[in-house]
Amino acid sequence: MHDLRAIRENPEAFDRGLGRRGLAALSSSVIELDARRRAVQTQLQEMQARRNEAAKEIGLAKREGRDAQPILDEMAQLKERVPEVEEEERRLGAELDGLLAGIPNLPDDDVPDGPDESGNVEVRRWGTPPEIAAPKQHYELGEALGLMDFEAAARMSGARFTVLKGGLARLERALADFMLDIHTGEHGYTEIAPPLMVRDTALFGTGQLPKFEEDLFKAGDHYLIPTSEVPLTNLVSDQIVATEELPYRYTALTPCFRAEAGSAGRDTRGMIRQHQFWKVEMVGIAAPDQSEAEHQRMTRCAETILERLGLPYRTIVLCTGDMGFSSRKTYDVEVWLPGQNAYREISSISNCGDFQARRMKARCRAKGEKQTQFLHTLNGSGVAVGRCLIAVLENYQQPDGSILIPEALRPYMRGAERITA
Repeated sequence: MHDLRAIRENPEAFDRGLGRRGLAALSSSVIELDARRRAVQTQLQEMQARRNEAAKEIGLAKREGRDAQPILDEMAQLKERVPEVEEEERRLGAELDGLLAGIPNLPDDDVPDGPDESGNVEVRRWGTPPEIAAPKQHYELGEALGLMDFEAAARMSGARFTVLKGGLARLERALADFMLDIHTGEHGYTEIAPPLMVRDTALFGTGQLPKFEEDLFKAGDHYLIPTSEVPLTNLVSDQIVATEELPYRYTALTPCFRAEAGSAGRDTRGMIRQHQFWKVEMVGIAAPDQSEAEHQRMTRCAETILERLGLPYRTIVLCTGDMGFSSRKTYDVEVWLPGQNAYREISSISNCGDFQARRMKARCRAKGEKQTQFLHTLNGSGVAVGRCLIAVLENYQQPDGSILIPEALRPYMRGAERITA
């Protein structure tokens, strides 16, 4: 959500930010609607003031023996008019809130401009892609091992689901445990076991609603979480926290549920794009002056996971045309997949500034101060477990079809060194 005062005071900057995202100017629409609502609010205040004043006039007229009927008639008309004006104020307020709710966050000044992913800028690389003769993709490897079953998943659930068996099921669990141990034991994150179903208010707070409802799965009055960013960030919704306690750092392993409504025809084979997948999430809750440093730190936390597993990656900063709705700056960490001969995103780490906090009414206050500030929120995968499994399969594939297990994972695999058919 955006600060109305900031839009009124500097509409050119607001429109310039929208323009960098490829969107039309909206400041005039916001300001005009806000002015109409404020005028109605002023009218209501004047009507209330007149009611209070008239009550005194009626009492005085009666005490002095004068005819109070003209004032009573005026009040009767005012009584009929007030609900109409209150309804107009509610309507304009809902229209303004709806307009603001659909406007994405503005990009930071140092975010590169670009229309789409072609404008993303590489920041750094780590590791050397392995030399593999005729590398296979993960689904070829998994099916040849007899441990990855797409047909069984399709029979019971349809497309974009997978059944993992034996060593691959254990490898997925080992990866998740490994990530959580690193983030909680070394990176200072507190592990959370959050709800997997949330109300619409929680999704509004983090920006998935109302714009992206088609990508969500709904169950009754609740939604299945598309990522644990939603419940973890909402831990501070409607709260005022002590600035001295910040930053808060949360991590969670949860399944994620996504309709992938806008992804028809993309990554239809294998596990790259699923309706259900596991992810270790990182969420940071910071004071405004901490968020930039926290963003850099969080990105390094994700990179560390891949380095410990010996998986080559590159880190890019997303351009204005490729950023998520709630983000003001995003780094993507892309892992090397030999089977695709390409880097693919495995973690997206975003600094949302105060955008989500305004929607959630989440603030902080320093000790001894009366004034509050909106918190800054950050989120990122630490990392996507399914995509990490894919990366391990493809980077550690052996000529005989087996999968060498990275040394860091062997304690989580009961000492096993490879996965075989």
